[in-house]
Amino acid sequence: MKTAVVTGASRGIGAACAVALAKSGYNVILGYKVNKERAEQLAEVLISGYGIAAIAQKADVSLSSEADALIETAYRNFGRVDVLVNNAGIAGFKLFTEITDEEWNEMIGTNLTGVFNCSRAAARYMINQKSGSIVNISSMWGQVGASCEVHYSASKAGVIGLTQALAKELAPSNVRVNCICPGVIKTDMLSEIDEETIASLVEETPLGRLGTPKDIADSVAFLCSDRAEFITGQVLGVNGGFVI
Repeated sequence: MKTAVVTGASRGIGAACAVALAKSGYNVILGYKVNKERAEQLAEVLISGYGIAAIAQKADVSLSSEADALIETAYRNFGRVDVLVNNAGIAGFKLFTEITDEEWNEMIGTNLTGVFNCSRAAARYMINQKSGSIVNISSMWGQVGASCEVHYSASKAGVIGLTQALAKELAPSNVRVNCICPGVIKTDMLSEIDEETIASLVEETPLGRLGTPKDIADSVAFLCSDRAEFITGQVLGVNGGFVI
């Protein structure tokens, strides 16, 4: 049985990805930073609902030691690392001139360095296996930039560049690396946005609705599957047509 590691898996897109991969028959390591109870509850649901093994493990992916330990958990328990979904991330809305050093460092540390740390740890096993799939969750704002989200946009643009470069480097080892750029997705991250702004975003989305975590998770599951075995280095926009 194959094994998947999903970061930021206690809620939202990460939780949906864990469910989608469990449905596909993967054992799942659920990485979380704060929400231990939710991650452990999800692990129980996956075990009872899909007959796979699931483990919740705390990991601040911005720290290489904790990222290494997260990936090591998969190998120690299941003997292989087949899929890594780099989903852990934070957002922020602030005028550029008011972004502090701490806020910049935290954003880059979680959203970009976290992807680097986990991918480096997983790649060591995948290269030896001569197989593997890494899917990084970026954002449409990493493609086109968002006003008052410079630090967020920069971190997500970095994820796109990392994806494309790493895909070229790991391809000879039969390890695929792809990136998904979600549009406006109905998650907890929207809780700080007022209803008028959300309505405006829906209106700007050609398909006329917010995305769901399942929309992203279905795309992740596809990119990790054998149906996508000739796809690597790609940036897939799952945004309802918001960015074309």
